[in-house]
Amino acid sequence: MAPRNITRDSEFLLLGLSEKPELQHLIFGLFLSMYLITVFGNMLIILTVSSDPHLHTPMYFFLFNLSFVDICFTSTTIPKMLWNIQTQSQVITYEDCITQMFFFMLFAGLDIFLLTVMAYDRFVAICHPLHYTVIMNSKICGILVLVSWIISVLDSLLQTLMVLRLSFCKEVKIPHYYCEVKLLIQLACSDNFLNDMVMYFAAGLLGVGPFAGILYSYSKIASSIHRISSAQGKYKAFSTCASHLSVVSLFYCTGLGVYLSSAATHSSHSTATMSVMYIVVTPMLNPFIYSLRNKDIKRALNTFFRTPSRKGLLVFH
Repeated sequence: MAPRNITRDSEFLLLGLSEKPELQHLIFGLFLSMYLITVFGNMLIILTVSSDPHLHTPMYFFLFNLSFVDICFTSTTIPKMLWNIQTQSQVITYEDCITQMFFFMLFAGLDIFLLTVMAYDRFVAICHPLHYTVIMNSKICGILVLVSWIISVLDSLLQTLMVLRLSFCKEVKIPHYYCEVKLLIQLACSDNFLNDMVMYFAAGLLGVGPFAGILYSYSKIASSIHRISSAQGKYKAFSTCASHLSVVSLFYCTGLGVYLSSAATHSSHSTATMSVMYIVVTPMLNPFIYSLRNKDIKRALNTFFRTPSRKGLLVFH
């Protein structure tokens, strides 16, 4: 008997991180805490950068966008996970699953591109300081963010349309806490060869390309810092990109860890647990990294909490 296509009428099941009932309350409390810290921390960065005229510069303009994207990134997966735990349900409709997958890939791509753009910004600031204000003007910064959005939307839209052509049979159980495109392709009962090719091509384009750009930028930065004669000058130059380097290292190391764990083990639950690192933990830690290692942010935070009227638009000079 040919498999029956029940895609449009089916309900998918998100199995989550664990199916043990005794762990659900712990998982709920832990993820709710991390989600609230992520939203509060990144929202605080957004409000601080917006309200302080001294932070209306390209570097903090990109940080503003990164904080916004990090809030959206975690919000595509965690609220649904918490809702399922609270209602003791694993159900997600086909439409909601496709929508979640689209926005997850969109904001994941934006995270990657914004980190790459921020690396380019640090490259220009350290390697071409005299031309920094000319190269990184408001128009160029706006174009870089706009191009990041366009590429991410097109990639997410393409992969979503490719999934829409697939058929799913029987009961679809997803061994994860969100609808991951790779798992959906694997669970399809129709031919998925073309989907695999598109997915791996997009992963190579969005993964290898930006990462190579970041490596190139930091190789030039390291070379420029090495040529600085004074130790104080070297420290000052390095300190301007230390926070971004920490965030990039955290994001790519956790992402690489998820990839290696999925390649080394056939346990989808183990991969789901590892993915928490870059989906939840990294966006949660980003505000702390930038605020604790950045004197401008710490000064702006002090001013923000002391100022009764918080007005200001993010129009940098």
